[in-house]
Amino acid sequence: MTQERQEVAVAQREVKPAEGLTIASKEIERKWLIQRELPDLCGIKCKEVIQGYIAVTSDGTEVRVRQKGENYFQTIKSDGGLVRGEIEIELSKEQFDTLWQATEGRRLEKTRYEIDYNGAKIELDVYKGALLGLVVAEVEFTSVRDSETFVPPLWFGKEVTDNKGFKNKNLALNGVPQNS
Repeated sequence: MTQERQEVAVAQREVKPAEGLTIASKEIERKWLIQRELPDLCGIKCKEVIQGYIAVTSDGTEVRVRQKGENYFQTIKSDGGLVRGEIEIELSKEQFDTLWQATEGRRLEKTRYEIDYNGAKIELDVYKGALLGLVVAEVEFTSVRDSETFVPPLWFGKEVTDNKGFKNKNLALNGVPQNS
């Protein structure tokens, strides 16, 4: 079994989470660029997000830490497009601060808005710093079928779900892809 298959198999096991441990056997997510006028975001729930990458392996597996508002997480994700394995644990601020030091040169910052839309939740990321000007929408689904039947709002632009350049790990490492 290849290392990538082993990591995905680990991510997909049925595990009873310990306190502070969140396990999503898989993440089903589509992503779009937003290059049109945004809807009015006044009054929309948002949080500041900083995240950095401790490791990105040659098979695309990533280990990251993230602060979202006042919450801290470490996440391991397998490579992939629409469907990926994911394991996430909540960290203390002290644990986050210790691990954050290992992400120098592999970081990004954004404001994440959560928008309810036809029974789905759009996570609208407005990037800052080196990625200023980039705006991306992500929608997570409970099944591949749900992802296939989702009709995005008119203000969504080009879908980039399968464009590896728009994975957050690659944005943190390489910036916005050319020819986007």
